[in-house]
Amino acid sequence: MPEHKIGTREEWQAARDELAKLEAEQAERNEEIKRKRLDLPWVAIEKEYEFDSEDGKKTLAELFDGRSQLLAYNIMFGPDYTVGACPGCTSLGDGLDGSLVHLNHRDVTLICFSRAPIERLTAYKRRMGWQFPYVSTYNTDFPFDFALALTEEQAQQIPEVNEMLDNPPEWLQEWSRQVGAELKDGLRESPGWIAFAHENGTVYHTYTVTAPDPFVAPYHSFLLDRTPKPQPAEPRAWRKDEYPD
Repeated sequence: MPEHKIGTREEWQAARDELAKLEAEQAERNEEIKRKRLDLPWVAIEKEYEFDSEDGKKTLAELFDGRSQLLAYNIMFGPDYTVGACPGCTSLGDGLDGSLVHLNHRDVTLICFSRAPIERLTAYKRRMGWQFPYVSTYNTDFPFDFALALTEEQAQQIPEVNEMLDNPPEWLQEWSRQVGAELKDGLRESPGWIAFAHENGTVYHTYTVTAPDPFVAPYHSFLLDRTPKPQPAEPRAWRKDEYPD
């Protein structure tokens, strides 16, 4: 017999109806949040940034690729990572390519950023079989200006970071080995989404969200939320070509 509670069809339906009420409340709340997100003020970007892309140097405006909206995910892959990008961020990246054509046809360009040099990003993209544009913010102020990375001084001032460095759990020590960086360097990268608009020749910053917000989780985690068994509490992740089985 399974360890989970067993019931009749009638008991299941009654419980499902109660859950449906909560899900409807959550959906209504999500609509309210979406409206407030769209109402956020846009901030004009006055500073000039130049990035390394697979097609050479590009400005922030050029990353839009002719569209008016830019949505970017910042993958934790710092210049100190000697093995590769964060496995969790990599898992999120695995789910992006299927959305490219749909977003492009809705006036949105989808890309990913990382701080490692472009040569390493290109090699990692090839290894993972990704198709989305992968852009390096190496040697730019961009990730620090938009809270996508921390300077050494900033990291030292965050109690949560210091606690993880002083008492790293086992999964975090394993993560450090997976990316090939000391924790003091690895934890300076911030996984998150950032959005921009381009109108009348001006680029505007419109939105940012970073971990631990659920939107920063890989897409397969949302699918796992609908499966019968709970997932382990520890946030372990593997690259698709490195699963232990």
